[in-house]
Amino acid sequence: MKALCWHGKGDMRCDTVPDPGIEHPRDAIIKVTACAICGSDLHIYDGMIPTMERGDVIGHETMGEVVEIGAENTKLKIGDRVVVPFTIACGECFFCKRGFFPGCERTNPNAATAEKLWGHSPAGLFGYSHMLGGYRGGQAEYLRVPYADVGPIKVPDRLSDEHVLFLSDIFPTGYMAADFCNIQHGDTIAIWGCGPVGQFAIRSAFLLGAERVIAIDTVTERLALAQAAGAETLDFMKEDVYDRVQELTKGRGADACIDAVGTEAEASASFDSMLDRIKVATFMGTDRPHVLRQAIHCCRNFGTVSIVGVYGGLLDKVPMGSAINRGLTFRMAQTPVQHYLPSLLARIEKGDIDPSFVITHRARLEDGPELYKTFREKKDGCIKVVMKP
Repeated sequence: MKALCWHGKGDMRCDTVPDPGIEHPRDAIIKVTACAICGSDLHIYDGMIPTMERGDVIGHETMGEVVEIGAENTKLKIGDRVVVPFTIACGECFFCKRGFFPGCERTNPNAATAEKLWGHSPAGLFGYSHMLGGYRGGQAEYLRVPYADVGPIKVPDRLSDEHVLFLSDIFPTGYMAADFCNIQHGDTIAIWGCGPVGQFAIRSAFLLGAERVIAIDTVTERLALAQAAGAETLDFMKEDVYDRVQELTKGRGADACIDAVGTEAEASASFDSMLDRIKVATFMGTDRPHVLRQAIHCCRNFGTVSIVGVYGGLLDKVPMGSAINRGLTFRMAQTPVQHYLPSLLARIEKGDIDPSFVITHRARLEDGPELYKTFREKKDGCIKVVMKP
């Protein structure tokens, strides 16, 4: 089959690789009908994610048609259309029983590697390094889905692939970011990053009752899409973010702040962001937490900082004194997609939101390597790429 494979920093190729097969009785094989490039895939593209190996198939936003099932999988049948959550969960362990699916104790066969870095291992992920299981990803013609009687959700034929594909990751992630904010009537939510997850966080904040959303980015097309959703926008390359948020909130600060950027914040945004870039380049640091620092400072006393941007290692000079003395609450997680799927699918069916609004580029799998470059460099108004193998 054809698949997008990582061959080193900035080197993505469309290769021919062996077809997947059933390896466990609870498995399923799906024929991929749509997949997408996620912003967190760019961290792989940029060489930021450890334990990648040349030739690894990547991608974790995938849906398709079931073409083969294991003997013990009674949930699915051949021909079902399914969306596949990016985290792999067994449904039976301590964490899965409590709805904490990204903490699954069984689905990362390389848990010991993750434990060396993080103390404990999260669940396995599709197409996201050998530290997180070494599973093949879904930017391919076919995908093997472990524990397929737990994760995938069937979707009705009346909804197109583009309506439901983003239930695999970015819609639940953006919704969770807003859900973490415990939004009350009249709240103002500030969101850093107007990429795909940020766009869903903006719309989710309004769905959950926010009165105002302040959207922070510098890419013209992203800011325009945020404005179309009703957000007030702030270009961080033209305005001082802290001063402007203070002005917009009459000096109180935002009720909650969402970091939808993560480790690769813009290196020229401020003096501290430039220092972060130097530290990473000289191996004195692993992540660039400029946005997190700013979100902490812009959050009102006893507000919430919601973190859904990907961080991988150690963060330097995070202002914990500010957070502690002002009573901030931090909430963060890899998204328990399985928890949110039923309610978000219902919202799509009711017409509350059409997730396809974020798509700017549609392509074949063979176009993937070039589109990684386009997405990475934010060229051609690229916000979200969907590929149909």
